Amino acid sequence: MKAKFYAIAVLLMLGAATLRAQQPQNDPMGEYLFPPELVMQHQQAIGLNEEQKNFIKAEILKAQTRFTDLQWQLQEEMEKMIALIKESRVDEQQVLAQLEKILTIEREIKRTHLGLVIRIKNKLSVEQQAWLAEIKNKPREK
Repeated sequence: MKAKFYAIAVLLMLGAATLRAQQPQNDPMGEYLFPPELVMQHQQAIGLNEEQKNFIKAEILKAQTRFTDLQWQLQEEMEKMIALIKESRVDEQQVLAQLEKILTIEREIKRTHLGLVIRIKNKLSVEQQAWLAEIKNKPREK
């Protein structure tokens, strides 16, 4: 179970790193939210208690399960899209309908991620949030 949790945490961190790489430099929403890996990396420094840790772990596991399901759905719909546009004559209406399916899944991925970071933030005390904001905004040493 412990190995599974760490594997999921690593996947989540990689996913968050990818999302961060895609975000613009000035992310006004990201300023006020805390990625799960930041909370995990600094759990002792911010004084997470056992109840908070258990809650955050459970939320990460739920989100990861949802992300996996959505990734499978997204991949399937992308394959359908590719099959449609590979044809010598492309049916624009079919492609646009397929695009809507893809965008709906992508929207659900973003919604799931935002819900996760909001639930994590809401579980943290004002002091813990201040610590994380300070850690996040501190220039990294090279």
